[in-house]
Amino acid sequence: MGKYIKWLAVACLLLALTACGNNTDNQNVSKSNDLYDQIKKKGVLLIGTEGTYPPFSYHENGKLTGYDIDVAKEVAKRLGLKAEFKETQWDAMFAGLNSKRFDMIANQVGIRPDREKKYDFSTPYTVSKAVVIVRKNNTDIKSFTDLKGKKTAQSLTSNYADIAKQNGAQIVSVEGFNQAIQLLTSNRVEATINDSLTYLDYKKQKPDAQIKVAATANDAGKTAFMFRKNSGKLVDKVNDALNDMKKDGTLTKISKKWFGEDVSQ
Repeated sequence: MGKYIKWLAVACLLLALTACGNNTDNQNVSKSNDLYDQIKKKGVLLIGTEGTYPPFSYHENGKLTGYDIDVAKEVAKRLGLKAEFKETQWDAMFAGLNSKRFDMIANQVGIRPDREKKYDFSTPYTVSKAVVIVRKNNTDIKSFTDLKGKKTAQSLTSNYADIAKQNGAQIVSVEGFNQAIQLLTSNRVEATINDSLTYLDYKKQKPDAQIKVAATANDAGKTAFMFRKNSGKLVDKVNDALNDMKKDGTLTKISKKWFGEDVSQ
């Protein structure tokens, strides 16, 4: 009888633990679904973006525009939501997402393993390569390794700052691409690493700018919308919208509008 009672107690304990585990799982699923349901109820998708990063997110004639802005607006539209942008400096962007100031970031955020541990990402909507940009008369820098000991202008938390550090460069902190180019052309730094598409757009706007690409990375980087971890259903819905945009050619159309070619794949 005593053995039976002990067996029954153990069985009950195991059942209770299993129930607790299921409850935890259900709570996690519920929380991930709650965010999307709350957003749908409000009808507004809050989006963090820089607003100073042409051609992706910047102001023209007083209006926020850019490639990332167009893609994000189209995604929100397909979800039946209004896109409301919260402009934030890049170095404070992740903190703004963590504090729930916005629901996702649309600002050319690179997909990296360290970020994937802390955040959720959508499927990529941009594929590009890093380039080393120097003054037109520079003959010292011809590769990424030539950056060793050189001053480069970078946003401190960007992928490009990491590349500069890995190659032994001295980092000079800037808030965005335009400031980096200003420092470069005024001889205060010797280079800056940035996105090839950003460079092409800048040269399109200012063809006489005395800058050039000294080196191009072999590996292509992928960028996507970034969310808080366990955003669940919201990420799924955004991915559905992006996949539909790829299938019907809308994403290609937006890409060609800004770059003259499809940069989404």
